[in-house]
Amino acid sequence: MSNFRVLTIGGYISYRALFGWLNPFSYTFTLLLPSLTQLAFFVYLGRAAHVASDSYYVAGNALVAAATPSLFGMAQAIAGERYTQTLSLLVVSPASRIALFLGRSLPAIANGIVISVWTFVVAALLFGISIPGSAVAPLALTIVVTSFACVGIGLFNASLGLRWRETGVLGNLLLYMLLLFAGVNVPLDRLPGWMSTAAQGLPVTHGANAARQILAGAPFGHVARLIAAEALVGGVYVVIGLVTLAFFEVEARRGATLEVA
Repeated sequence: MSNFRVLTIGGYISYRALFGWLNPFSYTFTLLLPSLTQLAFFVYLGRAAHVASDSYYVAGNALVAAATPSLFGMAQAIAGERYTQTLSLLVVSPASRIALFLGRSLPAIANGIVISVWTFVVAALLFGISIPGSAVAPLALTIVVTSFACVGIGLFNASLGLRWRETGVLGNLLLYMLLLFAGVNVPLDRLPGWMSTAAQGLPVTHGANAARQILAGAPFGHVARLIAAEALVGGVYVVIGLVTLAFFEVEARRGATLEVA
């Protein structure tokens, strides 16, 4: 029960504490509006290049938008604690590391879902993307699973913050990797073979593929394997992130660099 409280209540309080000094209106300008400007850029670029339909770019960019709060929000789980000089207190606490950091991932998953849904809804209005009623439930599941997968790689990014201090730079590099490799804006069959192969092990790849097929009218059974693959990728990154967090924590303790900015 104590671990469950750390996971849920601790994660909520950690996220809510941001707004002690952060204006909630900044949420709109840092997360909601950039997802739309990015989407519009690639939709119009795709129209000019005649590469794919509008729905292709809507599905890809609406799902990769979930990566932004995951990559940068999870990085702040380390950088923010270090900035406020509370990281050492967090680390020496007897609470489970899994509960501590997975609890901080729950708001990132929720943010990813909100941003993806927001992008899909606005895109449907702006670009005339039709979302059949039968597609709502499987599309919602795809969004949830993809948001979880993105928070997995975000947790890995957070772990690197214990070793390298520029978590923002690392987050941008990982985000650009998703944009380039995951078939978000360029079909995988148009990428070099090694890139399309690498994409199979990245978040968003399978989720975006599933979302495109759902928008095209495919039944849930046809995309279930893609959604399961997305969940598997996310689970693998969560495990990798937790393992690297434990490893770099030991290294930081050994080198007395835990709170060195």
